[in-house]
Amino acid sequence: MDPAVNHATRPLIAVPARFSATTSALRYAAEVNARALIEALWRAGGEPATLHPHAPDGRCDPAETAARLARFDGVLLPGGGDLSPHRYGAACVHDAVYDVDHAQDAFDLEVARHARAAGMPLLAVCRGLQVVNTARGGTLHQDMGGPDREHRHLTHPVRLAPGSVVADVIGAGATEASCYHHQHVDRLGAGLTATAHAADGTVEAVEAPGDRGWFLAVQWHPEDTAETDPAQQRLFDALVAAARAFR
Repeated sequence: MDPAVNHATRPLIAVPARFSATTSALRYAAEVNARALIEALWRAGGEPATLHPHAPDGRCDPAETAARLARFDGVLLPGGGDLSPHRYGAACVHDAVYDVDHAQDAFDLEVARHARAAGMPLLAVCRGLQVVNTARGGTLHQDMGGPDREHRHLTHPVRLAPGSVVADVIGAGATEASCYHHQHVDRLGAGLTATAHAADGTVEAVEAPGDRGWFLAVQWHPEDTAETDPAQQRLFDALVAAARAFR
C-alpha cells in the first residue's frame, strides 16, 4: 500500500463483529474482530468498519441489512464459531459443535445473501466460507474426525485450480495455508465451484463464476501470515481493489 494514500478515499469494508464473552480490559462481553484481519485490510488500503450483528431472536430483517450495507464498498466475512447445523438442515448436532450464536448466524447469512444480490465484493474467511455455502443451500461436515484429522493450529499446502480467482490473486498454483477449523464443506451450494483443495481432499476455496460481483471464499486464515507472506496479503489487496472499483 502506498504510504501517501488519501485516507478519505479508502474503500469502506464491512466486517461483521464476533461476540466475545470475555475480552481483556473490557468489563463486559464484547464485539470483536481479529486484529490481524483488520490490519491486513488496512495495509491493503481499505477502511475496515466493524458491523454490529443485529438479529433479534435469531431473525434478521433483509431490508434493514440491505440499508445498512448500502454505505459500504465491500464485505469481509471473518472466521468465528460454528454455524448452527439446523441452518443447513441437519437433524442432529455433533458433540464437537461449539460457540453457536443464532443472532450471529442469521446476520452473517443475510449479509452473504445481500452481497451476492447487490454484486458487492466479498471475501469470506473460514467460517465465512461456510456461511456463504450455507446461504446458497450447501451443507457442512460438522466435524472432520477428531484431532488427528482436523485442520487446527496447522499450516499445510493447498492446491489451487489453474485459472481460478484464487490462483490469479495468489499468483501461483499452490500456497501455504494457516488453518484453524474442524468443519468443512460437504455439499457445495448453488453456483459455487471448489477451486482449492488440501492433500486430504478438504475444500479450501470456493468461487462463484456466474456471479456479477467479485467473490472469493477461503477455508484458511490468510490474516495469520499476511504480514510476512505477500501471497496471503494479496487476498486482502484484491478485495479492496474490487471495492474501489465497485464504489
